[in-house]
Amino acid sequence: MIDMQYKWNKSIKPLVIGFALSLFLTLLAYFIAKDHLSSGLSLVYVILGLATLQALLQCIFFLHINAESHPRWSLISLIFTVIVLIIIVGGSLWIMYNLDYNMMPTM
Repeated sequence: MIDMQYKWNKSIKPLVIGFALSLFLTLLAYFIAKDHLSSGLSLVYVILGLATLQALLQCIFFLHINAESHPRWSLISLIFTVIVLIIIVGGSLWIMYNLDYNMMPTM
């Protein structure tokens, strides 16, 4: 059951493995934050690392980034997605920082 055009395996096994690993990483991040296993800036780095790992895992198992015959188009679309996410997250953080700075009462 391999799609010969894209060489993807159409079985359900890789999807179940990807789902299980994604669920594990999500629960791991939740329990690290809930049980205060890490605190402060180290907690942010741990959660950010787990989120990055999960994003890579989902690109491999669900988006089939590594299994295409023309990976250039996948790379271009992935780079575009990362740029858009950086703009959205960075812009949101910038706006929240400016709102926090401008709403602080003067001492």
